[in-house]
Amino acid sequence: MEAPTGVAAGAVLLAFGGALLYWCAAEVRLRRYLRHHGVHTMARVVADRLPTGTDDPAPELAYSLADRTEALVARPRGRTRLRRPARLSPGTLVQISYDPRQPSRLVLADGLRIGPSDAFWMILGAGCLAAGLAVLTAAIGG
Repeated sequence: MEAPTGVAAGAVLLAFGGALLYWCAAEVRLRRYLRHHGVHTMARVVADRLPTGTDDPAPELAYSLADRTEALVARPRGRTRLRRPARLSPGTLVQISYDPRQPSRLVLADGLRIGPSDAFWMILGAGCLAAGLAVLTAAIGG
């Protein structure tokens, strides 16, 4: 690989890996903050309004705010699976934590701290960083 191409490829991999790791860390930090400092309440899983006939893995949740009477409907942040777990079927109650400043930002209160999808994205980001550094080192050093 020629030096300018190697430098460009390494820089792209470094930028992508760094951005991905930053996004993962910010998302995990936000979810942790909401679980510890958010307003805890119960929400009901509502049926999807999608015409596809399949359930979205991140369900819509209907919940009331502590200082308002109307209900909000929002999807939780965090891990999503290919299939929705049975405990999130329409009509069931789940415990959530939401941000009082932005009530549509919520998480499931009983969620994993770092789920398998979070670990996958972090490993991918670290791998891109390592590959970018290797390509840059090879392009510059030799």
